Amino acid sequence: MVPHVVDSSVVLWGQTIMYTAYCLAIMSLVAWFAVKITKDKSAESKITPKLFYGWVGFLTVLGVSLHLITYNTIPWVKDDLTNNPNFVAKYEIGVADHKFILPQKQLQVPCGELVKFSVTSKDLTYGFGLFRKDNSMITQMQVVPGHPNDLLWTFERDGVFTIRSTEYSGPLGAQMIVPDAVKVTGCNDSQAGAAR
Repeated sequence: MVPHVVDSSVVLWGQTIMYTAYCLAIMSLVAWFAVKITKDKSAESKITPKLFYGWVGFLTVLGVSLHLITYNTIPWVKDDLTNNPNFVAKYEIGVADHKFILPQKQLQVPCGELVKFSVTSKDLTYGFGLFRKDNSMITQMQVVPGHPNDLLWTFERDGVFTIRSTEYSGPLGAQMIVPDAVKVTGCNDSQAGAAR
């Protein structure tokens, strides 16, 4: 069994808050600099070099900390960095002439297990994205012709997901949507068993 990871929607929410705070801090630094260079030279500044460099140091520590804190919570990092070969299922998907070619109408995917999507393009560069019912994206990758395009993923919740192209491949690319293409099951069963 693959170790528990955080759902990508939770990661996105957390990163939105953290990066908004970080951007506001950077903007305050830029605003301070703008006030400093437009102020009358004879007026004394209340911000000393010690305070200025302390603030810059704080922003640096904050920025590095954001990356260190989120490193292990981002769902796709561990599987991609370790190139884990222990996936339980592999799904071969073709793409040609602005259409996804699935091995079956709906892919049956186990929940809580590492799976691999291998997508091959026969003509153009496309995208391969998995989307929730609310149209938020779970994960995606670029699909380049003539190259292996593999995506390792562990679903943490049961559900039915849509496949869409996430890359521009001409006007027809906007129609590259396969609704209800992936059905994930097994998490609710294991949670019910654990509650007994």
